[in-house]
Amino acid sequence: MDSKKKSSTEAEGSKERGLVHVWQAGSCSVTPERLPGWGGKTVLHAALGVKHGVLLTEDGEVYSFGTLPWRSEPAETCPSNPILESALVGQYVVTVATGSFHTGAVTDSGVVYMWGENSSGQCAVANQPYVPEPNPVSISDSETSPLLAVRILQLACGEEHTLALSLSREIWAWGTGCQLGLITTTFPVTKPQKVEHLAGRVVLQVACGAFHSLALVQCLPSQDLKPVPERCNQCSQLLITMTDKEDHVIISDSHCCPLGVTLSESQAEIQASTTVSPSSETLDTQGEVFENTLVQNEPPAATELNVGNVQTASVQTTSFPQDIMGTTEVSSASRPSYPDTQAVNEYVQKLSDHSVRESSENGEKPVPSQPLVEEAIPNLHSPPTTSTSALNSLVVSCASAVGVRVAATYEAGALSLKKVMNFYNTAPCEPGALAGSSSIGPEGLKDSREEQVKQESMQGKKSSSLVDIREEESEGGSRRLSLPGLLSQVSPRLLRKAARVKTRTVVLTPTYSGEADALLPSLRTEVWTWGKGKEGQLGHGDVLPRLQPLCVKCLDGKEVIHLEAGGYHSLALTAKSQVYSWGSNTFGQLGHSDFPTTVPRLAKVNSENGVWSVAAGQDYSLFLVDTEDFQPGLCYSGRLDPTEGDNLPENHSGTKMPVLLSCSKLGYISRVTAGKDSYLALVDKNIMGYIASLHELATTERRFYSKLSDIKSQILRPLLGLENLGTANTVQLLQEVASRFSKLCYLIGQHGTSLSSFLQGIKEARSLVILKHASLFLDSYTEYCTSITNFLVMGGFQLLAKPAIDFLNKNQELLQDLSEVDEENTQLMEILNTLFFLPIRRLHSYAKVLLKLATCFEVTSPEYQKLQDSSSCYESLALHLGRKRKEAEYTLSFWKTFPGKMTDSLRKPERRLLCESSNRALSLQHAGRFSVNWFILFNDALVHAQFSTHHVFPLATLWAEPLSEEAGGVNGLKITTPEEQFTLISSTPQEKTKWLRAISQAVDQALRGMSDLPPYGSGSSIQRQEPPISRSAKYTFYKDPRLKDATYDGRWLSGKPHGRGVLKWPDGKMYSGMFRNGLEDGYGEYRIPNKALNKEDHYVGHWKEGKMCGQGVYSYASGEVFEGCFQDNMRHGHGLLRSGKLTSSSPSMFIGQWVMDKKAGYGVFDDITRGEKYMGLWQDDVCQGNGVVVTQFGLYYEGNFHLNKMMGNGVLLSEDDTIYEGEFSDDWTLSGKGTLTMPNGDYIEGYFSGEWGSGIKITGTYFKPSLYESDKDRPKVFRKLGNLAVPADEKWKAVFDECWHQLGCENPGQGEVWKAWDNIAVALTTNRRQHRDSLQALLWQDSDVPAGAARSAWRSQDSYDVEPSSPLMDHQVQESGPNLTAMLASLSVLSPLYGSG
Repeated sequence: MDSKKKSSTEAEGSKERGLVHVWQAGSCSVTPERLPGWGGKTVLHAALGVKHGVLLTEDGEVYSFGTLPWRSEPAETCPSNPILESALVGQYVVTVATGSFHTGAVTDSGVVYMWGENSSGQCAVANQPYVPEPNPVSISDSETSPLLAVRILQLACGEEHTLALSLSREIWAWGTGCQLGLITTTFPVTKPQKVEHLAGRVVLQVACGAFHSLALVQCLPSQDLKPVPERCNQCSQLLITMTDKEDHVIISDSHCCPLGVTLSESQAEIQASTTVSPSSETLDTQGEVFENTLVQNEPPAATELNVGNVQTASVQTTSFPQDIMGTTEVSSASRPSYPDTQAVNEYVQKLSDHSVRESSENGEKPVPSQPLVEEAIPNLHSPPTTSTSALNSLVVSCASAVGVRVAATYEAGALSLKKVMNFYNTAPCEPGALAGSSSIGPEGLKDSREEQVKQESMQGKKSSSLVDIREEESEGGSRRLSLPGLLSQVSPRLLRKAARVKTRTVVLTPTYSGEADALLPSLRTEVWTWGKGKEGQLGHGDVLPRLQPLCVKCLDGKEVIHLEAGGYHSLALTAKSQVYSWGSNTFGQLGHSDFPTTVPRLAKVNSENGVWSVAAGQDYSLFLVDTEDFQPGLCYSGRLDPTEGDNLPENHSGTKMPVLLSCSKLGYISRVTAGKDSYLALVDKNIMGYIASLHELATTERRFYSKLSDIKSQILRPLLGLENLGTANTVQLLQEVASRFSKLCYLIGQHGTSLSSFLQGIKEARSLVILKHASLFLDSYTEYCTSITNFLVMGGFQLLAKPAIDFLNKNQELLQDLSEVDEENTQLMEILNTLFFLPIRRLHSYAKVLLKLATCFEVTSPEYQKLQDSSSCYESLALHLGRKRKEAEYTLSFWKTFPGKMTDSLRKPERRLLCESSNRALSLQHAGRFSVNWFILFNDALVHAQFSTHHVFPLATLWAEPLSEEAGGVNGLKITTPEEQFTLISSTPQEKTKWLRAISQAVDQALRGMSDLPPYGSGSSIQRQEPPISRSAKYTFYKDPRLKDATYDGRWLSGKPHGRGVLKWPDGKMYSGMFRNGLEDGYGEYRIPNKALNKEDHYVGHWKEGKMCGQGVYSYASGEVFEGCFQDNMRHGHGLLRSGKLTSSSPSMFIGQWVMDKKAGYGVFDDITRGEKYMGLWQDDVCQGNGVVVTQFGLYYEGNFHLNKMMGNGVLLSEDDTIYEGEFSDDWTLSGKGTLTMPNGDYIEGYFSGEWGSGIKITGTYFKPSLYESDKDRPKVFRKLGNLAVPADEKWKAVFDECWHQLGCENPGQGEVWKAWDNIAVALTTNRRQHRDSLQALLWQDSDVPAGAARSAWRSQDSYDVEPSSPLMDHQVQESGPNLTAMLASLSVLSPLYGSG
């Protein structure tokens, strides 16, 4: 903490911060005093109760002062100096709060301490009237297991209750009363309980009045919003009603469910929940029955309430002008009746009397009344007459009961309910308001009010109150009520039109913005209130209490950022520096004199610059306002105590308007706190200008937000609502501008709110958001500048001229005021242009203020360096965006002179003109004598225009280099593109240098994209001397026959694809892999769609000079798969072909040598369908030459083949070891001379004809060898097996050739060992890289397979020659034995593919 203090005060060299000044409430002229007995510690936070207060210092200590009756030591009950709360020593307290007679504190670990009066359990201690010392409060969440302690962020205290806001943004409450928001009837609540009604919502702040509570809640994201039901879930009434009558329409969309209202059984509560009873006697039982039955017997539908046409038996309306009011009575036949009509009448009769009775529950004392000062406008504090009060009370109570809340009437000059009531002298009698002798009678006011109504109806929308039409419409509150007799102003058609929501083309309220919302306060908030509402302090338009939190709908969209609750009134501060107030207005504490005060209305604080902090006392309010010199001013509104010369010292009056106090000599007020009879301000001295600079930054940011908000609501929104805005492209660009503007505006509002909170804290420079998170602001300003310059380039302002001319003419003064343009003759479009570029100026202001702050620190300090760097950063961006604007304006002027047809095709929002050759400074070499060549350099392309045609060369794929003198081009520039190459000749060497630099910079910027912005933290953008020769880019070919209309995205080198890339053709073909000099070369993947089969051919492997060459895998759409070598797009070399569509194994498989896409040389063909396997020589895709056939039936054949048939000499061995050796004419067909040997050794020599197994015709001699012959003659036939097969050294020649080639040997066995090892290393590295780059890496390149694996693979390969079950297996291995070692050695560096059969 010491380091923090040192850092925050280092700039000023002194601790002149957090000075405490105290005023006495009720006087606007008294000079404040320093708090008696207070030393020099810096105070960060203070809180005041009725007769006591607490101070929180920057080192986390808490001091109490005032009357402290709960202290155990008599000397401490009324100390002369603030005393340290010793029980909190050792704890670092971060915030404090006071109720009327109790206090709370929160430590940095989230623990709550409470002390003071505890008669209602407000200190969370049971059966103890006082808590003398700070006592820790245990708050645990019962929903977690095990129980977890709840950490608290903020505390708020009322008279009998306390609210705590947890780290998880939930509210915990304890104490007594409905203001807790808990579902319980057992009081006091001494164990903190969660307010379940707001569970799951993000609560930002809580505030407590004497007997009511407020919560600031973040709005739900749009995706979390549930559709609004048609009927109330509790009472089943319609939530929105619209009733057509003969001459008027009644619309209501503000349902107030009485089942959510607490209607207590005690007579005192009856008084609290309705208008104050006139007499000192309590309501009788009949009135109580009336209230209870109201809840139990709810009418099934919304009860219509026509304010103007109410007559009852107990209330006379003869004083109303009959020609306006009408005389329709409320009949039980035409609408739902109340349970007891007599009870209603008696209840209304009692409400019609107006004397204040003492409240036994709240201990209120009657206050003597005094005449109220008459105002030019009829005094809204004048007591109403009997007849009018009855009507008003009936309206208020009945409207609340049946769910139709009446707040205001408006539409096209319609009068508000307030004005109508004033017309009939029916100013509402607010609950708890002081009654006194009337200084103005009802008749005396009648004429003036008639005149007022006429004036206001003629002025129409010029009303300045909250019921102003513009404000009501933007509010969306839409509580409407038409009155008979005012039909000249309000028609059913207009009301129906107003009821329809006008759709906008773009939403101007930004959605969740991620990082900004996480770092800055949210402006999308709602206000929820609950508790006792007898003074209207809940803001729901009635005087009923609420058991549970209820949203104050008319504050939706008002961007409320802070709430304050006084004794019986409430204040809401908005991001636009406005204050809404509601509740008791006995002394003018609401800052306005509008009625009714049961709904939020704007306080009329006399300051053009707005309010940035508020405080609410018992019966007064304080407003911290901005001033021209940035020093905060303090306004007071509320109770005024009598001065010494007053004739009636016992009487109290109030302020008509907030009064600005004289406190400029004190210093810079950072925070105000209000109690009952005194209020307190924390003041900072401005040493070295540090505090002044912070206030300048905050004040100008709030003003800037107000201006942006005005532009958005008064200019942008109407523009978007205009019809015939032009082409869809123009509308889209305008929507983009509006969206970016709205996002920037919201960010500025968040920052202004953040700065207001910052000024109330420690005020460390390094904690400023524009320093810590500068990218948020830089990005938002850049995005907005991009959108508005795009709109400018496309002629958006000119296109707006026609549809928006009427709107702009009507609002010319507004435009000039917002855009700060003083010249009278400035065109409207220029003003609009200036207005939209206005936000960019703010960057200069940031830089200026940050520089001011930097001068307050030592040059060597990190704060100085950080502030200096940030200032340079904002200034650099401001200059950069200024250049962007000039580029856009230059481009726009160019398009105005460019031929129309070419403009349409070349004009793009993001395209900017850099330079062009219209002055003939650049020409095409070898151009025709009469040809016209115009070269235009944009930021994304070089355009060559010729007469009416033009061609666009994208800069990303353009290379420019100067021609050398040897080439004969002294002033020549060689331009290379993927499909063109030409030379430009400039008129002078200077022009050549200019164009070369312009093109090089443009190409470099095009390659870097948006990164051409100045780097954050440096003063200027670093330009490369020339763009790289090798680069990544995307290009669509238009000329090359092979690549026409194909798109290449990848690496380039000097105008040709070179490196890794993806090439896509329009017909669906696609190549992905390596390129060299514009052709596919290296490892790649190729896909070719087969429309007939609705599948695709797929090749993965090696390429060379645009053709498949080397190892690869080709999967055909038919289902065949070839794995092996390719050459010139054909199968060539060793390969394996699988045919068929079986999932587990293919019906046929060939592995062997290929030549020019045909089987040739040695190969093995396994025909699983026929159950045969052929191992032998091939030629032109047919078996030709020596070969071996093995069948699944045990037949073995070796011999000659011709055109796929056994023809010539051969040997046939059957499963029973019968052997035929002789001539064949067809498959398995014996024809000619031969020998047939039986299994027992007997044999037949002669001529044979016929198919094996179908009967054979034999002409020959049968031999039966002697049993005594030597056995050496018996195996003579077996020794002949293999003689007619392919010799081992003739097999797999392609495999060995490829192996020697991979090792770098031109001929088998001829090469250098070091070169072979180098090639092996290259193969290993390439293989690993391909495994990384492709999921289907080629197996045959896995060169580091161990020899054992290769050996087992080869053995599995050998199974193609002889089946494992065959007795000839060992013989076959022996036959190929001499070459086995060499083959294994070779295969150790080859792919397992060759043994993967």
